[in-house]
Amino acid sequence: MIVGIDAGGTLIKVAYTEKGKVHFEKYPIAEIERVAGWVNGLGDCQVCVTGGKSGVLVSLLDQPAQEMVEFEATHLGVQVLLKEMDLLEDAYLVTNVGTGTSIHCIQDNVQERLGGTGVGGGTLIGLSHLLTGVTRYDEIVALASQGSRDRIDLKVKHIYEGKEPPISGELTASNFGQDLFSISSDLTKEELLATVIGLVGETVSTVSVQAARQCRSSTIVYIGSSFIDNPLLKEVVKSYTILRGSVPVFPDNGEFSGAMGAMSVLNKKTV
Repeated sequence: MIVGIDAGGTLIKVAYTEKGKVHFEKYPIAEIERVAGWVNGLGDCQVCVTGGKSGVLVSLLDQPAQEMVEFEATHLGVQVLLKEMDLLEDAYLVTNVGTGTSIHCIQDNVQERLGGTGVGGGTLIGLSHLLTGVTRYDEIVALASQGSRDRIDLKVKHIYEGKEPPISGELTASNFGQDLFSISSDLTKEELLATVIGLVGETVSTVSVQAARQCRSSTIVYIGSSFIDNPLLKEVVKSYTILRGSVPVFPDNGEFSGAMGAMSVLNKKTV
């Protein structure tokens, strides 16, 4: 068996081959010992680990494991996933939205980290809890999907009311920028959570579109654990990316890019 593991700050993503088929699993980082126990119980297998917690995981394994830099593993994994979709290009941007957000330019099979933002899944969960008291990720997403941002976000068209704005009126001029002092006590959890997801999605897509120009590509590949079971975040990022003139791509199983990249290194060695 060949196993690739991406041990991140929030989740552990696992990709492995069994009988010629690729399987995917994910666990909260708190279950790192459980993951190590599973690997130790496999017996004879090849393992490659990446991610911020890779050193901790490797220390719990009974057998030697290869380690690789997270950025390179993610790059290789994205390549594999895009090839499967027949969408691999010579130049594109990769935006990895995990606990935070990391942005990479891929040109001629070489990856370069352009930067990122501290706004990501951690922001989504933390800010949601502070504003509403809701802690569970699935509950945040479910409630947000029922909410509207109209009373909270200030759009460009609201500023240029009665006048044609110089840029798209649908762009957000200020997240949480409406006059909230008079209505703050009336706002629902659904509205607040929808607006938090909007803030995260718009920040991620805005920074990505700007970086894509530096990368000289209009294609932005969005991956990361923050998109797991979160159609609203995906829709915000997709629509805002298109609105700003770029092309969003969401690979199937994109959150497993790091694990897939780690596994692909072992596959090459096997071949």
